[in-house]
Amino acid sequence: MRLINMQTWARREHFKAFSAFDYPHFSLCANVDLTALYPFIKQRGISINLAIVYLLARAANAIPEFRYRIRPGEVVEHEIVHPSTTILTKEDLFSFCTIEYIEDFSSFAVKAVKQIASLQDHPTVGNKPGQDDLLFMTAIPWVSFTSFMHPLHLHPADSVPRFAWGKFFEEGEFLKMPLSVQGHHALMDGLHVGKLFAEVQDYFQQPGIVLGEG
Repeated sequence: MRLINMQTWARREHFKAFSAFDYPHFSLCANVDLTALYPFIKQRGISINLAIVYLLARAANAIPEFRYRIRPGEVVEHEIVHPSTTILTKEDLFSFCTIEYIEDFSSFAVKAVKQIASLQDHPTVGNKPGQDDLLFMTAIPWVSFTSFMHPLHLHPADSVPRFAWGKFFEEGEFLKMPLSVQGHHALMDGLHVGKLFAEVQDYFQQPGIVLGEG
């Protein structure tokens, strides 16, 4: 973890300006193309949700702004951030599930499957107090939504980025999926979310490279 020097940080004026807002968060929603990814996943028996969680985490880890976090009186940059996603449990309820991010997808998937199985039997809706090296994620597979907003705390500032994806739909010859990305404007701009969308789409177009051909 690296402490950001607020005196020399190029973003210091933007940080100061947006930190003063009552609601400094913004959300962008766009459709991403699953045409190459979906058959690759199905042929190999991989969970589509698990693959999406991994690919979003990989893209976020590649962009520094998604690893910045606001703490009282300071900003830090984590070396690695980990997905914390919702999973369905009994009685139509859900549990939070934090999965250690590992760049190798096979290793990531093995740990994820064990963690998910454990939390389905012992659901929780909390994370470790004070833990902010996370990426909050959720799937809404019942709706091809066009916008999405997550709940969050404003005081103290909650600067963990949030992701949501919805029901797949066909558009001509293409299979698409709505993806929402929510961030704290003091730490990132639309430019950085645009970079993430481009990174994610690039991963979706070449699944054999990022997920492995096995």
